[in-house]
Parts: sequence; structure tokens; C-alpha cells
Amino acid sequence: MHILVGPIRKIAFVTAAAGLVGLFLAGPAAAQTDPVTPPQQQPAAETPAPQPPPTPSSTSTSDARLDPLQPDFVLAALPVTLRMPAHKLAFRVTHRFTRNLGRGDLSDLLQDFFGFDSGAQIGLELRYGLLPGTQIGIHRTSDRTIEIFGQQSIMKEDDSHPLGIDGYLTFEGTNNTRAQKSGTFAVLVSRKVAGHVALYAEPMYIVNTNPFPSGAVSDNDTFMLGLGGRFRLRPTMYFVGEYSPRLSGYKPGVDQMSFAIELRSGGHTFQINVSNGFGTTMGQIARGGLSNDQWFLGFNISRKFF
Repeated sequence: MHILVGPIRKIAFVTAAAGLVGLFLAGPAAAQTDPVTPPQQQPAAETPAPQPPPTPSSTSTSDARLDPLQPDFVLAALPVTLRMPAHKLAFRVTHRFTRNLGRGDLSDLLQDFFGFDSGAQIGLELRYGLLPGTQIGIHRTSDRTIEIFGQQSIMKEDDSHPLGIDGYLTFEGTNNTRAQKSGTFAVLVSRKVAGHVALYAEPMYIVNTNPFPSGAVSDNDTFMLGLGGRFRLRPTMYFVGEYSPRLSGYKPGVDQMSFAIELRSGGHTFQINVSNGFGTTMGQIARGGLSNDQWFLGFNISRKFF
């Protein structure tokens, strides 16, 4: 019995020692292999998508787009139905030389450089888009006539409307509106044909066109029909013609007419014209041209600021 106790103690000691060594070795291994649970991640806050900047209305965008058959707001002197974008500007200079092109012979005309050496009646005009389809402006000529005008689009010519129709009103006076006051009530009607021609018919009633005392003549007002067209010869070149017969009322002299060649470059339009009168306001046109035997060189320059 005593003989067995010694070996048993040795076996127990060895077993206990082996268990301690196993625990010591197992501890680090467990620590290395035990998966670490990552901290719970909070879901990212949803950021709102950026909003696109507000875009202009389709009406204002289409008004600012080039109309190939209506590059300017007038023919030579008569207004057209081209719409002005809201809150935009346009400027125009009119220039009518006073030398009769038929005076003298060709040598005389060349010496005067086709009338450029003569005096001229000059007009300055500023036009503003008050609202979509509504425009106002002021036109002053060097004979001290001031015309204030307003134009309202009634029907825009498009796929559903074959005609463009505008209402047109003016107030003007000579001597910086202190004398010979007159006004115009007009309807402007336009029609585009075959993508190359824009035609216009514009009945106008102009009050107080008679510059003399009312008792000196039988009529004091004028009913006039503005007729005209713009013909597109090339992408940026046009032939322009207009005629303004006075159908009734006060109508001295002859009916004013003009013919022109016009060039467009970006927002600029340059026109060389010949006319039998100097009129560029409705009252001046209603008072007529000088003579069908007298023609005068002139030009228009316009600039759109849009």
C-alpha cells in the first residue's frame, strides 16, 4: 500500500501540472481568436437631393428666342408683332438724310456721297418688356417730336394660331410734347408664309394729325392702313418693304413708302433704306411723304439686349 502511494502522487502532480499548462496556453489563443463585435453603427442621415435652380417660364424663354422672320421690332418705320421678353431692353437709331437722291446728276450725287453730306432727321428709341407680351417705349426725333407707345400681344402666331395679333397705342407731340399732340389706335396683324416671308396689315386711326387750326381743313384725323413685308433672302439678309396708304381723313402730300436691305448679326440689325418721306412716328407717317419724285436715303440700327 505504501508502495502505491508514491506513484499515485506523482501521477496526480503531473496531471495537475499539465492542466495548468493547458489553461495557460489556451488563454492567449482564446483571446486572439475570439471575434470582436464592432460597435453598432448609426444609419447615416438622409441628405435631401439638391434642388435644380428655378427655370424661366416657357413664355419668357420663347420670347427671347430668335425669330428668323422677325429680327427687329419694326420694318422701316411700321411696328411688327415681334414680342419683347419681360424685363429686357432694345435700342434703335433711325437716320433719314434730307438730300433728295434725284436732285442733280450722278456727279452731284457722288460729290454729296449719296446724301451722307447732307443734314438728317435722326430718331432714338428705347423699348422695354414690361410683362410677357407687353412692351412699352419712347421714340424721339431730332425735330423735337416725342412718341410714347405701348404694345400688347393678343394672339401669338404658332401651330394653333395662323395669325399674330397685337394692339398698339401711341401718344406723341411736337416741340417735346408741348404742341401738336396726337394719338394712334392700331391693330397689328402678321402672317408668316413658307418660312421665308412675314406679311403685315395694320389698320390705324390717328387723331389730330392736322397741324393747322381745325377750321382750316375739313378733317382733323386720319385713317391709315399700314402694309408691309419682310422677305428672307439669306439666313441673315432680308428685303423689307412698307406702304402706308391713308384711306380717309386728313392726308396731305403722298402716302409714305420705304424699301430696304437689312442684315442681322447676333442681337444687332443694320438696315439701309430709301423712303419718299422722313416719318418714323405714326403721326409723322400719317402726315405723308413729300413726293413720289423725291427719295431719301436712310438707315436703321437696332440692338437687342437679350
